[in-house]
Amino acid sequence: MNKEQKRIEREERAARLVEARKNAGFKGPTPVAEKLNISINNYKAHEQGRNGFEVVDARRYAKLFGVSLKWLMLGEGDPLDFSEEVPDVQDIPFVSWISAGEMTHQDGVSDLTQFPTVPAVNLPEGDWIALRVDGPSMNKISPPDSIIFVNMKDKRLVSNGCYVICDETGKATYKRYRPNEDPQFQPASFEDIEPPMLEGAITVIGRVKRSVIDM
Repeated sequence: MNKEQKRIEREERAARLVEARKNAGFKGPTPVAEKLNISINNYKAHEQGRNGFEVVDARRYAKLFGVSLKWLMLGEGDPLDFSEEVPDVQDIPFVSWISAGEMTHQDGVSDLTQFPTVPAVNLPEGDWIALRVDGPSMNKISPPDSIIFVNMKDKRLVSNGCYVICDETGKATYKRYRPNEDPQFQPASFEDIEPPMLEGAITVIGRVKRSVIDM
């Protein structure tokens, strides 16, 4: 797609956004920004077609205005036809286990834009990273070479939930939470594998909510 085509697509999408906002009864950009707790200038730029908006923003707008995401994004179908929605594809930072461990330290990894990304479809809202599983210690859930998606905003411990955790040395590992066992973070493997040897206080990096592997 060339620059002129991108400009036309951006402006047409902006026009649909304005139409949806007006039909939903919002008299201007300000109440929208206040309702969604977003920058008024960013939203105005979306309505004016100066900045394009992608699926993550469009999904929020479509929900607020009560229109089809497919119509808002692509201009296809009826704005009130919700039968065939556009999937939400996010580019998730793909980090190493060392980097995951460093995230628990004050001087650790803070800029996730430095990492390559891996696409994920329809993840719920969260603060996500992806890691590749090495070894068989969780092969009941994630065989070796699986990619796991970790929500760093979800650190609440739930029995049998799976988490990426880190000890005081910065060693990160992926295990299942078993509150009645010692230690509480255990493998979930078809093999006889010992639980990890962790030192000091344990920090939860996030909960693993999806595990995928290419076949």
